[in-house]
Amino acid sequence: MMNETQPLLTVRNLKKYFPMKAGMFRKGTPLKAVDDVSFDLETGKTLGLVGESGCGKSTLGRAILRLHEPTSGEVILDSKPVTGVKHGALMLQRRKMQIIFQDPYASLNPRRTVYQTVREPLDIHKVGDPKERRHTVEILLERVGLRRQVMDRYPHEFSGGQRQRVGIARALALNPKFIVADEPVSALDVSVQSQVLNLIADLQKDMGIAFLFISHDLAVVQHVSDHVAVMYLGKLVEMGPAASIYKDPRHPYTQALLSAIPNPDPKHRKKHVVLSGDVPSPVNPPSGCPFHTRCPRVMDICKKETPVQTNQGNATNPHLVSCHLYS
Repeated sequence: MMNETQPLLTVRNLKKYFPMKAGMFRKGTPLKAVDDVSFDLETGKTLGLVGESGCGKSTLGRAILRLHEPTSGEVILDSKPVTGVKHGALMLQRRKMQIIFQDPYASLNPRRTVYQTVREPLDIHKVGDPKERRHTVEILLERVGLRRQVMDRYPHEFSGGQRQRVGIARALALNPKFIVADEPVSALDVSVQSQVLNLIADLQKDMGIAFLFISHDLAVVQHVSDHVAVMYLGKLVEMGPAASIYKDPRHPYTQALLSAIPNPDPKHRKKHVVLSGDVPSPVNPPSGCPFHTRCPRVMDICKKETPVQTNQGNATNPHLVSCHLYS
């Protein structure tokens, strides 16, 4: 994912620990939701982020946007810092970054009309006068496939797919350069998912937006992503071009995830890799490699030493893996 050109988004050593209480007045061991994550994302590209539920995917996306305040680390967007800046500078950066939430039922205020919902970012950032804002909302609704006549309707009057289109229109209101799409189709009917995915792809092509696309559905991620990052217990264990990840997965965890993708062709059945046990607690992660308690290829060194990230690709298209099998 490294490139000679300046990336739009740079994330370095990002951590988000949630404090835990051992007693009424005593601090316990923190929950390490995101633990030392680094990556770059170029303009107009999509990084698909995959992993089991509870691995820290959504927390990572929110920490990048500072919806969760990072414990430590650095986030740079469009050559300017997101972390470590105060309210005024952060507001300027937030015009460039937005989020599409997972649940279109919960992410829209039921007491606000579509017009009020999509206009809200323009109001907060004082973009244009009332007439210009109304015209902008009309254009945004048409761009996401809704008629301008729906502006005075409320969220309960729409289907799930239509609600998500309203959420996408709201995310586009400030013409952002980067969007976190947090499982944007997982709450939708299968018949609607492809429509929303195609809409996101068209918007990215037309507007040059970079996406962090979070999903547990690896088939969806393969369809929309330029690069893929695999997350386990708060850490990125493998990252590289989507074609390389899906054709030649290196980390045993990635191999297990990809083996679970259904194949409709009975003549080409894949061997399913079954992982034993449950994901360990991020409050008390295992020593050494965090995946060693479930890994089918575990070695003695995995239980003692944290693996070093190595490049199994080339300088132009790095394929990064954190596994003792390759170090």
